[in-house]
Amino acid sequence: MDTLRPDPTFHPSPKLAMQAEKERLAYTALLSPDRSRPDALAVVDVDETSSTYGKVLSRAELPNRGDELHHFGWNACSSSLSPLTGHAFLQRRYLIVPGMRTSRMYIFDTQPDPTQPRLVKTIEPDEIRSKTGYSRPHTVHCGPEGIYVSTLGGGGTDGAIGPPGVFIMDCQTFEVLGRWEIDRGPQQLHYDFWWNLPRDYMVSSEWALPPQFEQGLVAEDLLGNKYGHRLHFWDLRDRRHVQTIDLGENHQMALEVRPAHDPTREYGFVGVVVDTTNLEASIWTWWREDGKFHARKTATVPAEPADAAKLPALLKGFGAVPPLVSDIDLSLDDRFLYVACWGTGELRQYDVSDPMAPRLAGSVRLGGIANRYGHPNGKPFGGGPQMTEISRDGRRVYFTNSLYSTWDAQFYPDGIPGVQVMCRVQPGGGMELDPGFYVEFGDGYGAHQVRLQGGDCSTDSFCYPSV
Repeated sequence: MDTLRPDPTFHPSPKLAMQAEKERLAYTALLSPDRSRPDALAVVDVDETSSTYGKVLSRAELPNRGDELHHFGWNACSSSLSPLTGHAFLQRRYLIVPGMRTSRMYIFDTQPDPTQPRLVKTIEPDEIRSKTGYSRPHTVHCGPEGIYVSTLGGGGTDGAIGPPGVFIMDCQTFEVLGRWEIDRGPQQLHYDFWWNLPRDYMVSSEWALPPQFEQGLVAEDLLGNKYGHRLHFWDLRDRRHVQTIDLGENHQMALEVRPAHDPTREYGFVGVVVDTTNLEASIWTWWREDGKFHARKTATVPAEPADAAKLPALLKGFGAVPPLVSDIDLSLDDRFLYVACWGTGELRQYDVSDPMAPRLAGSVRLGGIANRYGHPNGKPFGGGPQMTEISRDGRRVYFTNSLYSTWDAQFYPDGIPGVQVMCRVQPGGGMELDPGFYVEFGDGYGAHQVRLQGGDCSTDSFCYPSV
């Protein structure tokens, strides 16, 4: 009868999820920057009572090379408790892992031993292309009726024939079902996506097509404002585009979207990597009012002057380091927004109790293109704060340091050995790096996305209000 009970890691509301037990394991995507070895999925012990705390417990290597693992996710999460679902008795058991460069996807089973995930299925790129016309799978979200996967490429070898979009996978067989969109509207680029399930809308963002990122940043395209700079809003149930907001072509690369977790709150945030007029990064708040969506720039992070001798070739002519906001993440209580400044080596914590007026509440420095801030334990840190994941209770923030292999090589030509670290957060705001948590993944690996056992702040979507 246990299979007829909802998974205990599914929670109706964000507040109830915050009260759940602490995470014990973290799953981290590792990539081989030079593609000399297969990428891997690492399991890290994050249980502070364990004798192996902060250690890599296992590493599952993939059977192929060159996949470039990216934003993987669970087969099922708290969205399964939606009153519209037909799958309330799924388990948060399988990790859906996309290889962005090869358009291949992997399914890992975390049972019976969560410390030893097993590869149980490989989805070849031909299946994705033939059923959807898409390529370069990027972000995975578990929805009430299936697994949603965003893509960055369309058809053709270079992924530039036709626009990218979202496709759906069966959450039990993992079969690719087809395109999600019924009416795409003007959307031509893609990156991240997320939703408010009870309010029945989805929001998506824009990066670029594969020729603009796979071999590295194309400086001419950036200076020509040819990367993405728009938000798209969708009717979730009808699967149709309803509105576009252009943030302005100088606001290049609108990436991570983070809706409020409480479904009664109809707002969210998006991070913009760089403003081509002054190299600053920015945070925008979007919201819905009277049936229409709006967006406003609510926080900026300035570029930092730097000696040209310390800069890679791409930046020498600017004499400054752009923050390069590459990830943002929102705590489950919707209070703190974490902003990863991969270029300047800073993780910022904003109090967003008023989403229209983010207030800087904390900051840590680690890595960075010019300053190369060291870790409190005395060890170096290549790259800068990148993929960020928050514990359900909001007291721990984990982050890694690799963005994308070819971009890593452009901005950090000395290399970025894969490392995972953690900040401890004070209840009222403020944070500091934990000197005792420093996970090294070994020579030849970069580290990207982190997922926490039992769910985390960029995995779950909730269907009921917090009270």
